[in-house]
Amino acid sequence: WVGADKKYKPTSTSKSTGKTVTVTYGSGSFSGTEYTDQVSLGGNLTLKNQSIGVASKAKGFDGVDGILGIGPVDLTTGIGFFPFLLLAPLSSSPVPTVTDSLYSQGLIPTESIAISFNPTTSPGDDTNGELTFGATDTSKFNGSINYVPITATSPASHYWGVDQTLTYGSNGTPLLQGAAGIVDTGTTLVLIATDAFQAYQQATQAILDQTTGLLTITDDQFAQLESLFFQIGSETYELTPNAQIWPRQSNSSIGGQDGQIYLIVADLGSNSGSGLDFINGFGFLQRYYSVYDTTNSRVGLARTPNTTAETN
Repeated sequence: WVGADKKYKPTSTSKSTGKTVTVTYGSGSFSGTEYTDQVSLGGNLTLKNQSIGVASKAKGFDGVDGILGIGPVDLTTGIGFFPFLLLAPLSSSPVPTVTDSLYSQGLIPTESIAISFNPTTSPGDDTNGELTFGATDTSKFNGSINYVPITATSPASHYWGVDQTLTYGSNGTPLLQGAAGIVDTGTTLVLIATDAFQAYQQATQAILDQTTGLLTITDDQFAQLESLFFQIGSETYELTPNAQIWPRQSNSSIGGQDGQIYLIVADLGSNSGSGLDFINGFGFLQRYYSVYDTTNSRVGLARTPNTTAETN
């Protein structure tokens, strides 16, 4: 969808469907009208008759025009899951995503999208990632991509959901065991179930900062901070101490204090066992290469030069 910042200008390829669109995210929302239009993604990737939402009202998207939307297509029916989408008149049929349309129109060989991020180090890092539709970019990762099937546990199974065991430190302090959750580029932090979060807070001796809502630690505690280990399938992915902290140059963007150390692991708001016990958001994904493969119903991860980088 578009129109949160710059107003959408209909052209000769634009066609209103006459349907209204309302979408509510975990943070932010928009409402407007559905159009079909030609969408160019660069190179020879030009879609015909792609459904788009055109916002007349948007909240929580300052400086952003809209959202591309790469989640599974069933999320576009908006039945009980975030983002919650309401299309009027009501329809139970999914609305093809950009990735769906690229594949169905023969523009990509497999219905997949691969994403590479560089860690954000300052508020000015607006462009720090790359999308590859229908393939992977071998220059962006090290070694091989390890794939796991979409979890069978609901509601995580409705997203890019995986099963994961999460531990902290060299002693393997357990936080989550065989839990289902999601990998989500649209979530800033790493969110874990409340009981897991409490165990993490105890292990790190962090305190909750009331201004930012994030855990904070002292310099001495940071020197003692250990890695988080995400076991997904047969592989274990490390989130180093440096990767667990908010980029200190960007503290002002969250209302934080200069020089303070904030952690990017936060409380999901519900205890484990709900079927969605974690969200591996941008804080995790900026350290790994990720692949979202609809054709084979799987998620892939690979290490990158940023996995152990000292950027924060």
